[in-house]
Amino acid sequence: MSEPRIRELTDLAELEAVSALLDEIWRPRPGESTAAVELLRAMSKAGNYVAGAYDGDRLVGAGVAFFGPPAQRTVHSHIVGVSPATRGLGYALKMHQRAWALEHGATTIGWTFDPLVSRNAYFNLAKLGALPVEYLPNFYGGMRDEINAGDESDRLLVHWDLRAPVGGRPIDTTGAVFGLDRSLDGRPVPGSTDAETVLVAVPADVEKLRLADPAAAREWRHAVRSVLQPLLAGGARVTGFDRKGWYIVTRKAVP
Repeated sequence: MSEPRIRELTDLAELEAVSALLDEIWRPRPGESTAAVELLRAMSKAGNYVAGAYDGDRLVGAGVAFFGPPAQRTVHSHIVGVSPATRGLGYALKMHQRAWALEHGATTIGWTFDPLVSRNAYFNLAKLGALPVEYLPNFYGGMRDEINAGDESDRLLVHWDLRAPVGGRPIDTTGAVFGLDRSLDGRPVPGSTDAETVLVAVPADVEKLRLADPAAAREWRHAVRSVLQPLLAGGARVTGFDRKGWYIVTRKAVP
């Protein structure tokens, strides 16, 4: 595709197109909506972030975010989606969202993502430099879209410091132990968390696994939760994500 044009959207027809695109991506049940037009209209009017990315005249991506409490100077990014036929646009949308947030006085953008989706973990932590701050079990309850249906909606809440350079920290796995390993047949293997640095594995492609073997996907859900949630609750911090599919968790002081 050509270089996308990304801009804020306020016109009703534009917001209807955003709602339709997000429904195309997440495929909610008939009669339901991923992001209702009325909600987008209200958020836009109230000064929040509703933006679209265009390839020519065609809407191919969208992002929606809203402000947190004034004293916190935060923006929460509720949803960012790109057309399935489009590649590489997510980064451009996040950069646009980052610039918008800085222009509006925010210093942090937060959002949630499924900790089992390795490509999103790598994008959020390694490419952008966001860092997880909390593990949220079954955060949205039972979700009814085709992507998430049948699974519990565990999420990692990340904060992206807009004052820091974009990109992840160098990965240091010196002395690391496997808090959760991956067997040769792709199943989770519990290990030890008794070290300063702990590696926590996720499945290679949980979305395919949900379709092919729902029981194995649930096994991974509970295994990652049982390791990652207590580590974060106990003061450890995720400092990166390796391309091979590991969270790097440390108990060391993070500068």
